[in-house]
Amino acid sequence: MTDERFDQLITRAMDELPQEYIQNLDNVAITYADEATPEQLQKQGVGHGMILLGLYEGIPQTKRGAGYMMVLPDKITLFKNTIIMAAGDDETRIYEQIKRTLWHEIAHHYGLEHSNIDALERPRV
Repeated sequence: MTDERFDQLITRAMDELPQEYIQNLDNVAITYADEATPEQLQKQGVGHGMILLGLYEGIPQTKRGAGYMMVLPDKITLFKNTIIMAAGDDETRIYEQIKRTLWHEIAHHYGLEHSNIDALERPRV
């Protein structure tokens, strides 16, 4: 998959996610890279045999105080090769993985931790 097509799928996902969350993203850059760096993997505790599909780096909205100003943007990075590896060669599956990963990282921007995100993503019985 070309970088251009991957970027188009990210844009489509942004357009299809609930817009109240997209419009209220504050000081966030959304980007992609082929793979996570060794430093990113280590910082996230990603060990051998584990994968990292996306990463939020920044100060969540819930932790921003009165002194939050003049700071570099937070960053959400989607890892293209890892997403493709997890989803396979099917573009529909790649798109769904992009959308799910992007949603997960946006939740971190709003201050949710993995346990909260996992609970929200579980199907309700």
